[in-house]
Amino acid sequence: MPIVSTSTSAFYDRSTMDIADLRKRAEGLQADLSRGQRISRSSDDPVGASRLRQLQRADSLSQIDVANAAKATADLQLTDGALGSLADYVIRLRELTTQAANGTMTAATRSGIGTEIEAIRNNIIQLANSRDAAGNALFGGQSAGDAYSIDAAGNATYIGTATAGDLPLGDGQNVTRALTGPEVFNFSVNGNPTNLLDALKTLADAFKAGGAGAQQAAQDGLAALNQGLDAVTTAQTVVGSRLSWIDLTTERRTNLGELRANEESDVGGTDIAATVAKLQETMTVLEASQASFTKLASLSLFQLLR
Repeated sequence: MPIVSTSTSAFYDRSTMDIADLRKRAEGLQADLSRGQRISRSSDDPVGASRLRQLQRADSLSQIDVANAAKATADLQLTDGALGSLADYVIRLRELTTQAANGTMTAATRSGIGTEIEAIRNNIIQLANSRDAAGNALFGGQSAGDAYSIDAAGNATYIGTATAGDLPLGDGQNVTRALTGPEVFNFSVNGNPTNLLDALKTLADAFKAGGAGAQQAAQDGLAALNQGLDAVTTAQTVVGSRLSWIDLTTERRTNLGELRANEESDVGGTDIAATVAKLQETMTVLEASQASFTKLASLSLFQLLR
């Protein structure tokens, strides 16, 4: 008849390992509850950890898009304000030119109007060379300097870049952050290309020179100013559309951020109710195991033989 014996050392080792495993499981559940996350390292859930990294990377990229949207909004709002001032200038210029087109206007009065038009033109040049949020010319595109230079004769020349540059808003969407000088000041009159600054110089020079051509210059200038105001109004519409586009992409980005946050909670977040239940179950098993071990460890063969 074989004799079956139980190794005391093996019994203690096995019991110690089982109790230690239960304690480790309980501590892990308590840690999950305290930090609100069930994944502390990739080995806890490789698939879930990989998805969390993807979501966190998307959150980081979204912050860059938020910064770009804020910069584009600031530049476009500055542009919109400048266009509002420019429209007011052009409306005033039309009033002055309409007065100068009157046949009863004296040469001296037209000369005074020419001086005022010249002053408004200088203000418009300063407006064109005003700075954006980065310190560049507002209507100079991506140029670090002025948008327009003025030569000794008073002629204005655009020296900015051809485009204002785009800023990414995420998901392959971009927005042009401003307008260039030609996009605002250039237009055509009866099929002939011109720009507002040149038209104003022509008017001011004609009014100050006087003579029979001054009244005709005023009548011709009205057509140019009407086209110029249309160009400014169109530019305002473009800027408004871009600001609306930024608002739409911002709203979409916010919605996507909320969806990512919910998914992060689902993938890596701690289910409080389920975790508490598991913790209670584990603690119950741990207490029972400790009690059983204590009772079994106190038994001996001599006690069984009594």
